[in-house]
Amino acid sequence: MNPALNQLQPYPFERLTTLMASVTPANVPHIAFSIGEPKHASPAFVIKALTDNIDGLAKYPSTKGIPELSECIAKWCERRFSLVENSLDAKTAVIPVNGTREAIFAFIQAAVTRSDDALVLCPNPFYQIYEGAAYLSGAQPYYLNCHSDNHFIPDYDVISADIWQRCQVLFICSPGNPTGSVTDLATLQKLIALADEYDFIIVSDECYSEIYFDEKQPPVGLLEACALLGRNDYHRCVVMHSLSKRSNLPGMRSGFVAGDSKLLVPFLHYRTYHGSAMPIQHQHASLAAWSDEAHVLENRDAYRAKFAAVIDILAPVLDVSLPDASFYLWVKTPIDDEIFARDLFAQQNLTLLPGSYVSREIDGVIPGKNYVRMALVATLDECIEGAQRIRTYIESLNIKDSP
Repeated sequence: MNPALNQLQPYPFERLTTLMASVTPANVPHIAFSIGEPKHASPAFVIKALTDNIDGLAKYPSTKGIPELSECIAKWCERRFSLVENSLDAKTAVIPVNGTREAIFAFIQAAVTRSDDALVLCPNPFYQIYEGAAYLSGAQPYYLNCHSDNHFIPDYDVISADIWQRCQVLFICSPGNPTGSVTDLATLQKLIALADEYDFIIVSDECYSEIYFDEKQPPVGLLEACALLGRNDYHRCVVMHSLSKRSNLPGMRSGFVAGDSKLLVPFLHYRTYHGSAMPIQHQHASLAAWSDEAHVLENRDAYRAKFAAVIDILAPVLDVSLPDASFYLWVKTPIDDEIFARDLFAQQNLTLLPGSYVSREIDGVIPGKNYVRMALVATLDECIEGAQRIRTYIESLNIKDSP
C-alpha cells in the first residue's frame, strides 16, 4: 500500500467518537453542534429539477459537465465577485465537481510536482483535507498558525523566503473553517504578488462565502482580488465553491472549481482518470440552485437569527462574538477543550468539536487548543436550547471570570 497513507491522522470526528465512547450522556435529546452539516430545508425547486431530470441516471456524465451548468456558474461568479464580463471562460475556466472536499484533494494531486522539498502551505487550525491531499501528492504540509491577535488569519509576513520558494500551493480558507474569519482584499492581493514572485498556486476554499451577516459587505473572493488588479486571466489563482452550505444541499455533493484555465487543463485531465464526473441529474439541479439567490437570502436570515440568540445566551459566560462569516462559532474554553467537550456531552448530551482536533502542534503551540467549534446548523429552537445547556454546564464549573 502507499506508504503516504501512514502519514494520515484520524479524522476529527473519529477522534470525537473515541473521546465520547466511555461516556454515558444525560437523558435528554441529543443536540449536535459538532458537524457542519446544514439542517435547513433543501430548496423545493432544486429537488424538482433533480427529479425532473432523473432520466439522467441512464447516461454516463462527462467529466467536463453540461455546458449550461458551467455557463451558469461563470455568470454567477461575474455577478457575485464583480468580474469583467466573459473573463471567466465557461469552457476552459470552470469545472463542476462533486463538492469541494473531492475537488481540493484531486486538485492537489494534479498540481504538485513531487519532490523531497515540496510544500503545501495551509492555515492551522484547518480543514483536514488540505493536510491529507498534501501528503498523498508527495508534498509536505506546512502549517501557518492562526491566533486571535491576528484575527485568526496567518501572519504571512513572518514566512521566510526559503519557505515561499519551496511552496507549490498555498491554501486559503476564507471565510475560515473553523474560525469564520475573512481574509481581506489587501492580504489577498499581497498573496497574489508573492505567488508571482515565488511561482506558486493559490487555492482559495470559499465554500462558506455565501453565509455572512452584513448584506452590504459580502466576503471578498480571490477572483475578485484578481479582477481589481486587472488580472482577468486569474493567473496562478483557483477558487472552490459548493452548494452544500449556500443552498443546504450537502447530500448532493455539488460545487465547482474556477480560475486560471492553464491550471484547469491538467486538473481536468486528472479527473478524466479519477472518474468523478457529476451525475447529470445533479448538474441540472445545481444549475437551478446557482440561478437563484432568494433562497440564499432566506438562508442568511435564518443564520442571523440563530447567531443573535446564541451569542446573547452565551455572552455572560464565554468570550463570544459574531464571526465575519460562516455558521461556526470559534470559542475559547475556560478549561481544556477535550475535557470541556467530553463533560458537556456527559452532562448535557450536546456534542461540539474540540479545537485541538483541527490543529497541529507547531513550535510547541497548538493554536486550536482550548477552543471549541460550534456549528449552528440545527433549528433555531435547538440552537437556543443548546446554548442554554452550554451555559448551564459552564456555570456548573464554578470558574470565576469565565469570559
